[in-house]
Amino acid sequence: MAADSSLPTNALAGEKSPYLLQHAHNPVQWMPWGEAAFTRARTENKPIFLSVGYSTCHWCHVMAHESFENAEIAEILNTHFINIKVDREERPDVDRLYMTFVQATTGQGGWPMSVWLTPELKPFVGGTYFPPEDRHGRVGFPTLLQRIAKAWEANRDGVIIQGGNMLEALRQNTTPSATTATAAPDEKALQRGYQIFAQTFDSAEGGWGSAPKFPRPSVFAFLLREYVRRGAHTAEGRHAAEMSLFTLEKMATGGMHDHLGGGFHRYSVDEFWHVPHFEKMLYDQAQLAVAYLEAAQLTGEASYADIARDILDYVQRDMTDALGGFYSAEDADSLLVSGKPEHAEGAFYVWTQAEIDAILGASDAALIHFTYGVRPEGNAPEGADPHGEFTGKNILLQCHPLTAVAAEFKISTDEAAQRLESARRKLFDARAQRPRPHLDDKIITAWNGLMISAFAKAFQILGEPSYLASAQRAAAFVRDHLTAGTPDQLLRSYRQGPGTVAAFADDYAFLIQALLDLYEADFDSAWLDWAVFLQEKMNALFWDDTHGGYFSTSGADASVLLRLKEDYDGAEPSPNSIAALNLQRLASMLSRNDWRERAAQLLRAFSEQITTSPSAVPQLLAALDFSLGKTTQIVLASPSEDDTALLPLLREVHGKFLPRKVVLHARDTSSLREAPLIDGQATAFVCVDFACQLPTNDHATLRKQLSSL
Repeated sequence: MAADSSLPTNALAGEKSPYLLQHAHNPVQWMPWGEAAFTRARTENKPIFLSVGYSTCHWCHVMAHESFENAEIAEILNTHFINIKVDREERPDVDRLYMTFVQATTGQGGWPMSVWLTPELKPFVGGTYFPPEDRHGRVGFPTLLQRIAKAWEANRDGVIIQGGNMLEALRQNTTPSATTATAAPDEKALQRGYQIFAQTFDSAEGGWGSAPKFPRPSVFAFLLREYVRRGAHTAEGRHAAEMSLFTLEKMATGGMHDHLGGGFHRYSVDEFWHVPHFEKMLYDQAQLAVAYLEAAQLTGEASYADIARDILDYVQRDMTDALGGFYSAEDADSLLVSGKPEHAEGAFYVWTQAEIDAILGASDAALIHFTYGVRPEGNAPEGADPHGEFTGKNILLQCHPLTAVAAEFKISTDEAAQRLESARRKLFDARAQRPRPHLDDKIITAWNGLMISAFAKAFQILGEPSYLASAQRAAAFVRDHLTAGTPDQLLRSYRQGPGTVAAFADDYAFLIQALLDLYEADFDSAWLDWAVFLQEKMNALFWDDTHGGYFSTSGADASVLLRLKEDYDGAEPSPNSIAALNLQRLASMLSRNDWRERAAQLLRAFSEQITTSPSAVPQLLAALDFSLGKTTQIVLASPSEDDTALLPLLREVHGKFLPRKVVLHARDTSSLREAPLIDGQATAFVCVDFACQLPTNDHATLRKQLSSL
């Protein structure tokens, strides 16, 4: 939430991060992560209180209001600690290190994250949100601060030793042993992953496990590839697709989907996808757009493509900077009334029945009530609103399909569709007059990479030129504003100018993937050349020569005491999962056997995780699937430098879901650079592991060749 600019500032006032600026007027004497804070801690011989969060984090706002804006609590913090604020999106390396500690010592994690460090940055106590007073058997924040301050004064050496021991334990638990398995994972891991997801699937409501339910797009990526690998003729193959498609349908009709403005909220607090946590994250929009696009490819059903368009149009309208980059997030909370301090989660999105009636009139309001489950008492299901925030409020969710609406009101489906569209537009316009949620306008390289991929794939599959333009503009933005004047220095983020933090492994991996997807959309070889350059740079900065795989950090920042490797495919895929696929795609495109072998090394490095905990690494399973099957190379040749002649053939190529394919222009592959054209027309060459079928410029023949794969 916005800071009160009338109050005095602390050392965060000069930062660019929206999250840090939200705390610039706290009475807590916050400092940003950096040598100035570390030196002060050593000089004053005080422990560090590290608070990590992000600007659209609901519980971060709660703790800020309850504790960090409280003068008495601030006095304790200022007297006994050096206080450091970190935006986890700017510094995922700092967040990852201390979150690993918190999870290891408490069994859980989340934001805000609260960690106490020695002046040498070694953690000794950690947790997440703490209430402002002792309650319900839970220690309050002031009580905990006093206990830690007393322990530091009474047994400083012991606390320092404890911190050193904690760090060493983390080091041992996160460093592979010399006996790390080197056997390559095989199809048994794919089978095991499928079995786990089948066992935990909610066949009634979709998704996996119980509430809260997160979308986790990497699971869709794996299961749709399992369908292709196993084939529609097998029960397991059909079930793999059915689990994904059913879940995507339930999510699209639920309250987690913004039926007026487009896009998806972060997750559902209940099992029905009904009551969401209302923040909107760029990385969710990007990955879910790809999931719906792949579902459209697989099934040919327009409904999945429509949801993808809904997401992408929202990002174009509300999440795109004037220079072309994509913003990070929109908050869950917003003001109830402009100019007044009261705010609430979901305030921008929820409706009373009376509000809808006043805007639409009785006839059209009745259509909306029936379609979207609007009730006078509100529609939050029992148990999903423990604090009574949504009493009398309605979260729109599609309770009846268009055919049922038409039947209920005795009108044609065309008339029902037109009236619902008009009513939604009126509600959207009325909602736009409300105070908007806070926008985190930070532009993060990794998340922009994910979104560029989504727009590039949308152009490939849907053929909408504006989607290609969005992908191209964003890629150009990263090139022009996030490379510190030279492509040799990729940066993490931009806000009112480039940031100063160097890019991490996920920034490289997601951007490389984006450039490959963009190249396969417009055949501009500059994107492919840049992807090759970045892959070489990623190898040099992050590769573990001893055990294989990529570290998340380059090791250049001495304040980050451990170099960790990510493998978990959670809200975002891990950089190792995406890199494993990037390396294989590049190897197939450019005949780089060294990169194919590096991908194999990476998969061997994570063999234990893949084989013993496959459900934790679904995106890595998708990369494994690519390595175990035959790769299809599709090369297109055009009669001139004008590649528009290739578009009809590209529509055929991208019209079928072929997850193990790469697409090249003949000029970019040495083996077919002088590819002969048939009758001087654009020509396609379909090859499997470099063994090619007869070239063709006939669409039906190309479609038949692709269908045989």
